[in-house]
Amino acid sequence: MSGRCLCVSTAVLLSLIGSFPASAIAQRRGTPIWPEVHSNRTVTFRLEAPEAKRVLLDGGGLSQPGVMTKNSEGVWSLTTKPLDPGIYDYRFNVDGLKIADPVNPFVKVWRRRSWSMVQVPGSFLDERNVPHGTVHVHRYPSQSLNVTRGLYVYTPPGYETAAQTRYPVLYLLHGSGDTEDAWTTVGRAHMILDNALATRRAAPMIVVMPYGHTPGVERSQGRKAFEADLIGDVIPFVEKNYRVRAGACDRAIAGLSMGGGQALRIGLGHPELFPWIVAFSSAVPSDEELETLLAKPDAMNESLSLLWVGCGRKDFLFEANQRLLTGLRAKKIEHTARITAGKHEWRLWRRYLNEVLPLLFQAND
Repeated sequence: MSGRCLCVSTAVLLSLIGSFPASAIAQRRGTPIWPEVHSNRTVTFRLEAPEAKRVLLDGGGLSQPGVMTKNSEGVWSLTTKPLDPGIYDYRFNVDGLKIADPVNPFVKVWRRRSWSMVQVPGSFLDERNVPHGTVHVHRYPSQSLNVTRGLYVYTPPGYETAAQTRYPVLYLLHGSGDTEDAWTTVGRAHMILDNALATRRAAPMIVVMPYGHTPGVERSQGRKAFEADLIGDVIPFVEKNYRVRAGACDRAIAGLSMGGGQALRIGLGHPELFPWIVAFSSAVPSDEELETLLAKPDAMNESLSLLWVGCGRKDFLFEANQRLLTGLRAKKIEHTARITAGKHEWRLWRRYLNEVLPLLFQAND
C-alpha cells in the first residue's frame, strides 16, 4: 500500500489508541481495577488523592455529580446504582479542578477537554468471541489541502485472505469536537461492525473514517475544502489501496453532528457519488443551502437508495432536524426519519450506527 500505514487487528488496536476497557487492561497487568464494574452492573469509581478536601464524580450515569468519600489511605470512592449496559462518560472534580481518571486508559479526548469512559457489559458494544476485522491507521498526502492528514480504515474479517473479493465502502464522519479516531476510540464502530457481521445482520463492508476539520482554512471555506479533500484525495486513496467496489451504488456516507451536516451537503450535492446518505443529530444546512440541495426531488428519488435522518428529542439540534424533515416531506423526497429519546450524545450515535448498518448495501447483494 502507498502512504504510511499501521495495520493491526481491532483487539490490538484498542490498547494502542486507548479504547480498550480499563477492566481488561487491569486484568492483563494484574493491577487493581479502577473503575470496578460489578456483576450486578453497579460501578465503583476510585481516585487516590490524599490531600484533596472534596472530590465529586461527574457522570457515571448520575443525574447530578456524586460526592465521593475518602478512606484512611487517601482513596476516594463512590458506587453507583445498577446501570444499563453501555458506555458511560465520567470525570472527577477535585477541589474544583475537573480531570479525567488518571489510571483509566479508556479516554475520550476532545479538542478542548477529555472524559474517561467505563463500559457496563451486556449490549451490542461488547467485544465478543467472533471474527474481528482490522483497523488500518494511515497518513496520506492531501493534494487539495497541501498537508498530510490522518485516516482510519476498517476492513471486515477475512479481508486479508479473500483476495478476489471487493467490498462496498461506508465513509463515516465524526463531530466537531473529535478527530479521525473518534468512531473507534469512542464510537466503538469496529466492535459494532464485528458483531453485526458475525450475526449476518449487515453486509461485509469497508469503513473509512477521515479527519473532518480543515485547519488553516477560513471557516467560510472549510466546508468546500473538506469536500474537496474527501472526493479528490480520500476516495482515490481508498480505491487505489483497498479492494473496493468503485461504483456509486457501493458507496455510502454517514456522520454525526458536524459530520452529519457534511454527509448531507456532500451526499445530497453528489447523489451520483453517494446514493446512501445517513445523518445522526446533524448540523443541518441552512434553508438556502437546502433549497439548492433539494431542488430536483424527482432526480433525487431516482438516485438515492437511502436517506436516513436520526435525532434525539432533547438534542439541541432537534428543531433543525425537524426543519430538514419538513423540507423533505414537502418536496416528497423519500427518506427514513428516526426520532428517539436522547440528547446530543455518543450513547445515541452508537445505537443509530447499529440500526443503520443492516440497511446499507443490501439491495446490491
